[in-house]
Amino acid sequence: MIPTADFKRIYAGNKEAFDLAFRRVLDSGWFILGQEVEAFEREFSAYMGGGHTVGVGSGTDAIEIALRSLGVGPGDSVITVSHTAVATIAAIERCGAEPVFADIEPASYTLCPESLERVAGAFVSKKPKAVVAVHLYGQPANMERILEITQKRGLLLVEDCAQAHGAADRSGKAGTFGDAAAFSFYPTKNLGAFGDGGAVFTRDAHRAELFREIRQYGWIERYVSVSRGVNSRLDELQAALLRVRLRDLDADNQRRAEIAARYDDALRGTSIIPPAVSPATLRHVYHQYVVSCARRDALKAHLNANEVATAILYPVPVHLQPAYLHRYACDPAGLPHTEAAAGRILSLPVYPELREGEVAQVTAALKCFSAS
Repeated sequence: MIPTADFKRIYAGNKEAFDLAFRRVLDSGWFILGQEVEAFEREFSAYMGGGHTVGVGSGTDAIEIALRSLGVGPGDSVITVSHTAVATIAAIERCGAEPVFADIEPASYTLCPESLERVAGAFVSKKPKAVVAVHLYGQPANMERILEITQKRGLLLVEDCAQAHGAADRSGKAGTFGDAAAFSFYPTKNLGAFGDGGAVFTRDAHRAELFREIRQYGWIERYVSVSRGVNSRLDELQAALLRVRLRDLDADNQRRAEIAARYDDALRGTSIIPPAVSPATLRHVYHQYVVSCARRDALKAHLNANEVATAILYPVPVHLQPAYLHRYACDPAGLPHTEAAAGRILSLPVYPELREGEVAQVTAALKCFSAS
């Protein structure tokens, strides 16, 4: 079976460098917020083209800390999408704020600017304070339009970049547009650790200091809390391993794009719709290769029978899940594109360690289904 990710191959592909990083941490005897975290923060900031990175415990923590640094808290509402990981919503709730759901664009599955505009104008008595724009599946959201709307309406902007390490549009890299950006280093991400981890990024030095304060109990000096913080720290081992993986991120993203191009060719002229790439997108990093198919369940069964694993991200939109049903407000026009996508989407294997024979196996299975 061709899986949707293969961590053994990731380790085997750079075993010596990973082992050296692991031993370096053990030999140092320092395991929390030490030289490895500081070095990774510098290196990731340089990768982003300058700015400030603060390592934290997870991508969910990163969104929460970004929002809290902007003053989002109880009584506030935050506009985001329902077609996302529940982590996005959980982070908003952990600030004490409430999410308000906007719809997605049907082709890119990212935040729809027209829906954002509608939602931002609909709640006059309880004006939203911020937007969390999710760069989904490896493609940036329509940041030009989203920025126009947030700036016009005085909304703060946090970018959820959990699936967009290295993605870019014509104006810059995902994570460099808003007031703050959140990254996840969960093992399956394009830049994944060998455990959990995350980071918050900003161009603003003062805001970066707030990130550091919040991530460790509100400390400015040890054992003295000047504000109410949390315990969310990227550990030394994960930082050391991430430093190894960061060196290969662009090459890995290029390999994902090459595999995606092979799939695109295989699907040309079929009833299976490949991922749409926005004209504004400079670099789609294909965290997921998401097809749309009216016979999605049949396609999934066919691929499984041909030893190709698939995944559905996300089978139930957040606003329709039991914990959230009828709990939070949505676009007055509804979320038709969000709900339609849930019944049609399917993710194919697209990780960089896929071998040529396996790519061919996937494309053959896709062609076979289309011919049936």
